[in-house]
Order: sequence, then C-alpha cells, then structure tokens
Amino acid sequence: QVRLVESGGGLVQAEDSLRLTCVASGRRASNYDMAWYRQAPGKEREIVARIRVSFRGDIISYADSGKGRFTISRDSGRHTMYLQMRRLEAEDTTIYYCGVVIPGPVESICWGRGTQVAVSA
Repeated sequence: QVRLVESGGGLVQAEDSLRLTCVASGRRASNYDMAWYRQAPGKEREIVARIRVSFRGDIISYADSGKGRFTISRDSGRHTMYLQMRRLEAEDTTIYYCGVVIPGPVESICWGRGTQVAVSA
C-alpha cells in the first residue's frame, strides 16, 4: 500500500512562487507514475502534471494550466515528488493533491490528503 503526504501549500500573492512536496511511502512506490492534481470546489479533480516511468527515462507532461509556469520533478530515490509553481495566479487557488498511478487492468490512483494553495490577486 502506498501512503502519500503533501506539503508546501500556503497563502501567497499573485506572481509569487511555491514549491509543493509529496513524500511517498510503500514498498513499490518508486516504480509507479506520479502526478499532481488539483480540485476546486464544485469542480472535478484535474491533472496538473505527471511523471511517467519509462525504461528510457521519465516522461513528463503538463496540463495547459501549468505549462511554462510549473515544473514537476522527482528525486533520485523516486519517493519524493515536487511541483515548483511560478508566476502564480488567483486561478491557481485550490487544493493540490499528489497521486500515485497504480497500473492494472483498470488504472487506479492512490491519493494524498492534499495541500491548500491560495493566491491573492
């Protein structure tokens, strides 16, 4: 079983930066894809960025909302993931969740409890 703990959220002003951290524990956590998601009240959870594990090296992708402003990364031990967020906007205000993608006949996601990001205009 994988356990995820996010940290790094907070209240900042527009154009500021924040770095979110997700620490994964569990025997096989380092073998799985990891991703950042966010969910605003009344809206569906949406992906922000994802790191896919590949024998050729990690494959990184971003949602349009974060392209050019957010950077996802993972430490060499593959148990800690980061989301560096720059030039934050009021629209980035929401709860950010770390997710580990568990492969199988149907892909499932193990979630952390989230960390709140609030950006004042």
